[in-house]
Amino acid sequence: MREALIAIPVSFMVLLVVFRLLELTRPRDKRLPVLRAGFWTDAAYWVFTALATRHITRIVVILSLVPLALAIYGRVDGGLIQNGYGPLSRLPLWLQAVLILVIGDFIGYWMHRLFHTGRLWRFHAVHHSSTALDWLASVRVHPLNDAIMRVAGVLPLVALGFAPIAVAGIVPLLTVFAILLHANVDWDWGPLRAVIASPRFHRWHHTSEAEGRDKNFSGLLPLWDILFGTYYMPRDRAPAVFGTDTPVPTGLWRQLAFPFRRTT
Repeated sequence: MREALIAIPVSFMVLLVVFRLLELTRPRDKRLPVLRAGFWTDAAYWVFTALATRHITRIVVILSLVPLALAIYGRVDGGLIQNGYGPLSRLPLWLQAVLILVIGDFIGYWMHRLFHTGRLWRFHAVHHSSTALDWLASVRVHPLNDAIMRVAGVLPLVALGFAPIAVAGIVPLLTVFAILLHANVDWDWGPLRAVIASPRFHRWHHTSEAEGRDKNFSGLLPLWDILFGTYYMPRDRAPAVFGTDTPVPTGLWRQLAFPFRRTT
């Protein structure tokens, strides 16, 4: 706990400085104030995610893995879950990592689309409620949104026999990449713009403009959006308006309660 209480403000300040410097590469009229709209809500999410959401998700994932372990192994064996089983677990770790990234991103694509429909949308609308989109808005995620997405991604991979340890070393990089996707910049990756997700790609997903709604669901590989007709990346402009028409309240606690409120 003591380490977390140190890491939370230190990581926050480091990323605040880094992304502010990146934002200074934009024209002045496209920059956001440091204390932009929703800053304190997202700062509260930064703390809440580290102290609560992360642990809620871990507990939900573990509870989900127990019946899977019993079905596969006949017992709860953390070592087998961690190291995998069967033919896939014997592949080189680098190849497992690549396959896990591709399969996991495919699952994430369809789960993300599912969260844009029905009852699940009210949980995901919390994330889309940021009208001033930058790196810090990436943590505005309802804990049940995070837990459900993580379970949906982990269980199939474990069931297939992959060793989760194969991606352990790149998880921090994936976390930073997810934060980068929300940065207030208009970058893409040039010739690789349709290969790897970029801030420009993901900002179209967050726009409230009709042309960009329900587009660009992929978290890493735009391939899935291209294949399933949800890719949108005009070269001549970037989105300028963000948010959602769903009336999500402001403030951490009201947003956490929002999905459970009765609709009129």
